[in-house]
Amino acid sequence: MGFFGLFNRNKKSVGNDQPNQSAKESNDNLLLAMPMFNNDETFDSVKVTNYLKGYWDVNVIDVQGNNDTLAFSADGEMIVLGTIDRPIPKEEIEGAAAYAYNWPAALDDLQNHTSHVLVTMMSGNTDIIERCKIFTKVLHSILATSNCIGIYQGTQTLLIPKLQFIERAEVLKDNNEIPVNLWVYIGLRSTEKGNNAYTYGLNNFGKSEMEFINASLELDDLYELLYNTASYVLNSNITFKSGETLGYTAEQKIKITQSQGIFTAGQTLKFEL
Repeated sequence: MGFFGLFNRNKKSVGNDQPNQSAKESNDNLLLAMPMFNNDETFDSVKVTNYLKGYWDVNVIDVQGNNDTLAFSADGEMIVLGTIDRPIPKEEIEGAAAYAYNWPAALDDLQNHTSHVLVTMMSGNTDIIERCKIFTKVLHSILATSNCIGIYQGTQTLLIPKLQFIERAEVLKDNNEIPVNLWVYIGLRSTEKGNNAYTYGLNNFGKSEMEFINASLELDDLYELLYNTASYVLNSNITFKSGETLGYTAEQKIKITQSQGIFTAGQTLKFEL
């Protein structure tokens, strides 16, 4: 079945990715995201592809389709956009919104959304980091050229409002930076024993999830530390091992151990402050 057959057959259904689902990405897997709209709006195929070429300097070729279903190659990766004329199920949005401290008004802002677009990057052979960069540029182009409300990425439990996504994606203009918080969920929890931070999505890149447990740092500082560590891991293709230490100063030695996750399923790396 061709790309258009796939989306035409499922025109009335939503995508099959679910919030809180543990999904391991690899270069052979699809990348999925869902831009959401009010008033039965959707993307504009001409504006999206022109923006990709003009703003991001992406090589866009083999364009087929329209505002209903669109397929094209972006820097060698096959992208498919399919408009779905119904909202994402309320229970999915509520599940993700419970963790979306970055978008406190998500439930109110999304309660009346009427449609969404299933954006898919098909299987490819490019490095997963480069694939995610291209995918983020596609999503940025949809947001920048439409009245899209925000992006839902169920496999990472991410809900990101329009302006926040656009701002974070801009770091791709600097080849030395990547938008970690558009690819990986960074969770924050406070307990009587201290503050906690954890990742959800590093497994997609073949890396272990990371946790700071019962830390004395303030949540903002803990978030920044985990963000920087995750960025370092992805940018430099670092693989930490149990028993190693991490330090951002000559004196700092953060002990790393591996054990069953506290806030993330499976084995995770614990960073002891």
